Amino acid sequence: MIEVSQLRFTYPGSKEPTLKGLNFAIPKGEIFGFLGPSGAGKSTTQKILIGILKRYEGTVRVMDRELRDVKSDYFEHIGVAFEFPNFYHRFTALENLSLFRSLYHGKTEDPLHLLAMVGLEQYASTKVADFSKGMKMRLNFCRALLNHPSILFLDEPTSGLDPVNAKVMKDLILAQQAKGTTILITTHNMHAADEICNRVAFIVDGEINLINSPRELKVQRGSKRVRIEYTENEHVHHADFDLQQIGANPAFLQLLKNKPIETMHSQEASLEEIFIEVTGRKLG
Repeated sequence: MIEVSQLRFTYPGSKEPTLKGLNFAIPKGEIFGFLGPSGAGKSTTQKILIGILKRYEGTVRVMDRELRDVKSDYFEHIGVAFEFPNFYHRFTALENLSLFRSLYHGKTEDPLHLLAMVGLEQYASTKVADFSKGMKMRLNFCRALLNHPSILFLDEPTSGLDPVNAKVMKDLILAQQAKGTTILITTHNMHAADEICNRVAFIVDGEINLINSPRELKVQRGSKRVRIEYTENEHVHHADFDLQQIGANPAFLQLLKNKPIETMHSQEASLEEIFIEVTGRKLG
């Protein structure tokens, strides 16, 4: 669905390029995450892919079309949800969605169905000025789905959401993937990316340092050990064991047999730890 080769971009008046030769491809139905700190080039890449920035160098093909050549019909096939959504604050939620729905020529989704999907049906007649950031984020997701897009571009989709609604949002994103939608997420939330992305790309200073699935990254770069926490004399202790042939390790088996086990965890690295190791940068 998306093929990018040697993508470079320099903002007018800038001496240094923001993007320095990106290469990546995203197949149909994949959730792909761009992970990096602010100013890394995530948003610039996204703006190019959604057709806002056109004066780029290299090749960018989306749905088998070079983006320099696409016309307004391109926007019939994509959905976009920015981190800081803009709505008409004096309009209600339903009025906003109805207005944006009218801009599409093709088949569109019922706004009331979308509002119900994100738990905002009771606020359909509420002015957006009275919405919290989390409510606006959910409304923004509704807007991105109005035109049944083939590709979704989501910027920090769980920002401003409490844990319950963040999980709802993740489930909704996975439901869109199940329908065959291709989804590109830009975020610095490593935990959310770990949960829903099939692959992630680490981007810092306009360059991609690494691309792989979260699972492969954690397994490859983590410690091949398991940590057991157990209680003894009313105190919690821990012991680490090598995963290789752990089933034949007498100390491990003896511990499982004779001690009250509190927790047991393999010691794979987190995405954030891997990001810092690979890029030398923190995400703050």
